[in-house]
Amino acid sequence: MLADSSNPQSKPKKRLTFLSRVLSVLIKAAILLMLLFVFDRLLPSISQQTQSFVIAKWQQLSLLQQELPTENSLLSPLPEQHLTDTWGAARSQGRSHEGIDIFAARGTPIRATTQGIVSKVGENTLGGRVVVVVGPGGAGHYYAHLEDYADISPNDWVNAGDIIGYVGDSGNAKGTPPHVHYGIYISGSAVNPYPLLQKN
Repeated sequence: MLADSSNPQSKPKKRLTFLSRVLSVLIKAAILLMLLFVFDRLLPSISQQTQSFVIAKWQQLSLLQQELPTENSLLSPLPEQHLTDTWGAARSQGRSHEGIDIFAARGTPIRATTQGIVSKVGENTLGGRVVVVVGPGGAGHYYAHLEDYADISPNDWVNAGDIIGYVGDSGNAKGTPPHVHYGIYISGSAVNPYPLLQKN
């Protein structure tokens, strides 16, 4: 038996079903648009962070395959200043000096001695404000007692000669004449940087 199309009760049900479907589609569309908006805002920053990390790791692998620094191969962190070999000098608490100190006026720009990837921009007890750059052969280039940092962050690529910070007396050098402590670490062990630096 066929339904009576003139039945007044069937029309409101059809309208209600149609309206509920339209409303459901509109709600789903609104949620989808909202999610797309959120992803559009979040994904660029997530994508940039991931891309930066991947590029840094690729560059680090490339650096590891390069030769370690050799005699007179590195730029001086303070090119206009006289270098003195202070490696091994006695320090407090029975320590010996694992680098060289290069003195200059407070705020003098400190330059990267080599190309590499910034692995640390931060503070520690002895060095105060420090920057660490991983260079060719995986050598760690350590700059300490900075007054301030340049506009750099971990995973940034720097070239030899780029400014990484400014001369100061932070850390356990507080009150001493402003200088940069420059050290090199190969396979976790300190090596004398003096022979490796170009002299004026």
